[in-house]
Amino acid sequence: MNSSTVVAEPRRHPLENAGFLALAGVAATVHFSIAAAESFLAIALVATAALVVAGRERVRVPAMFWPLLVYAGLSLVAAFFSFDPNTSLYSSKKLVLFLMVPLVYRLARGRRADTLLHIVVTIGALSALYGVVQYGVLGYDSLSRRVQGSLGHWMTYSGLLMLVTCATLARLLFDRRDRVWPALILPALLVATVVTFTRSAWVGTCVAIAVLFAMKNLKLVALAPVVVAGALAVVLAVAPLAVRERVQSMVNLKDPTSSDRIAMLRAGARMVQAHPWTGVGQDVMKMVYPRYRDAGAVEKNQPHLHNVPVQIAAEAGLPALAAWCWFLVTLIVDVLRRFRVARRPVLAAAAMAAIGGMLGAGMFEYNFADSEFLILFLLLVTLPLAAGADEPRGSGESA
Repeated sequence: MNSSTVVAEPRRHPLENAGFLALAGVAATVHFSIAAAESFLAIALVATAALVVAGRERVRVPAMFWPLLVYAGLSLVAAFFSFDPNTSLYSSKKLVLFLMVPLVYRLARGRRADTLLHIVVTIGALSALYGVVQYGVLGYDSLSRRVQGSLGHWMTYSGLLMLVTCATLARLLFDRRDRVWPALILPALLVATVVTFTRSAWVGTCVAIAVLFAMKNLKLVALAPVVVAGALAVVLAVAPLAVRERVQSMVNLKDPTSSDRIAMLRAGARMVQAHPWTGVGQDVMKMVYPRYRDAGAVEKNQPHLHNVPVQIAAEAGLPALAAWCWFLVTLIVDVLRRFRVARRPVLAAAAMAAIGGMLGAGMFEYNFADSEFLILFLLLVTLPLAAGADEPRGSGESA
């Protein structure tokens, strides 16, 4: 190989190396321990802050961070007007996780973005294998005892599996250099997702697959219903009875959990109508839900409304929902731009699949406030923007 064609990695400041290693620790541990992930996140933030101060750097952030910051500000305002301001302000500490965006944008430049994606896929595969063992060996095989990996809840676990599936399938479809590893681990990820019995993750995964098919070749979108129908046929034919019943419940509006979600949407609409500007406040749903509970509700109380946009509007008000939508639109535009110009579009494809999965699952689950899910989601969607941050605008790269 001609040495003139080799692009040497720039020398990195020790603080930058330390920050990146801590960020890699976040990506690796979020599947197993939120305490460990947040500890690594704190180390990465301190190292990056010291790097910026020492180098007198001008802080750069992607465009989508500004509406996310506005959303955070409006959420804090809503917390002050909450039914219980102390509870809402304490819950608002999760907004610190939004700092994942500038952190990834600063530390995951160039090839380091690919390294982080590889860590996400590899550690996610190990987590999926553990889930399969839980189901097949340890007896986590029913709704009363569901697969949850090493995390505290199956919803969190299935959400992370969905995001890792997005990254894995993106590598399989768009990464020309290494497709063997993604092909080997994708079945484990899909099986682990299925045996969590989490229908919102199933929906989100299907949406993510459709997004990736569309990005690969728009004509493949027509295959998405065929693939889904085929998968359902296989599940209904060979899956255990508990899985088959869970699948069938998705189209049964008389299923208590399905009808209760409709009742939650009605309750959320009443909350928005009563408190359109600042909502009822974060993390006070159990306190206020009985006041707005729909007559057709199954459960007397709920911790959240199982729908991301409705939950945001009910908790923080319509202005916060508008800021969140602004964030999504800006993010999608930027990621699609990167997809069109990047030499290796796998990062942008994984990001778009993650967005589609989050939105698909988020119609039936409040995943945007789940700390583990939010950390991994913000990591994945920022990676393509970080990878191209040092490239000149209009560089004319071909996809």
